[in-house]
Amino acid sequence: MSIPPEGSPAVTRTRAPDPTDGQRMRGTGAAAVVVAACVAVVVLLGVGVRMSFGPQLRLDTTVSSALYAGDHRSALVNALLYLITGPGYSVPRLIIAVPLVVWLLRRGARVAAGWVAVAYGLIGPITSLGKHVVARVRPPFSQGGALNHSPSFPSGHSSGIATTVVVGLILVWPLVSGRARRLWVTAGIVIVVLVGCSRLWLGEHYLTDVVAGWCLGLGWALLTAVLFGMLPGGRAALRPRP
Repeated sequence: MSIPPEGSPAVTRTRAPDPTDGQRMRGTGAAAVVVAACVAVVVLLGVGVRMSFGPQLRLDTTVSSALYAGDHRSALVNALLYLITGPGYSVPRLIIAVPLVVWLLRRGARVAAGWVAVAYGLIGPITSLGKHVVARVRPPFSQGGALNHSPSFPSGHSSGIATTVVVGLILVWPLVSGRARRLWVTAGIVIVVLVGCSRLWLGEHYLTDVVAGWCLGLGWALLTAVLFGMLPGGRAALRPRP
């Protein structure tokens, strides 16, 4: 073994840059911006309801009256609307979450399984907390909000389905590419929009309830994804198996 002569410059070894580091940092930064924007929207809309902000309340009343399917809608229309709104209920979302957690555990993705459990499990209590803080009365339709005595803001169906779809997209994103990603995103957006709109068609919520629910679900899913390292390029993100 040779010894470098005295006075020769020291040689240091540096780790080759990981190309995923930049992707991870950009993804985290973008997620932080979206989370902050979602929080701001939820807070501003909630304060508007609590303070009886006129323009917001008038917009809500106008939109809900225009989109409500009516007190005397047919049984067929009623069944269709409840079919559309169905994915926003807790039970269907639980039916999705439990097998998903089991699949992730069998895959060895314990962090991802924990993330899914936290994201799915806590969005309901967080939404309920918002409902009790804002304490908004439902729209006064005899076959809509008048039948539901729980608070209206934010919409639990909207927050729940937004969380579900965003979690699903984050999980599947590293496993597919190109056209498949576009199809997944398109399908997810359609589901989220339909469930949210169904709450207006059924007369269960005002427009800003639904918008706040969407923002709450999106912000919560992204926040937890960052904390668990689930964003593409993150330490716990799923990777295709060879």
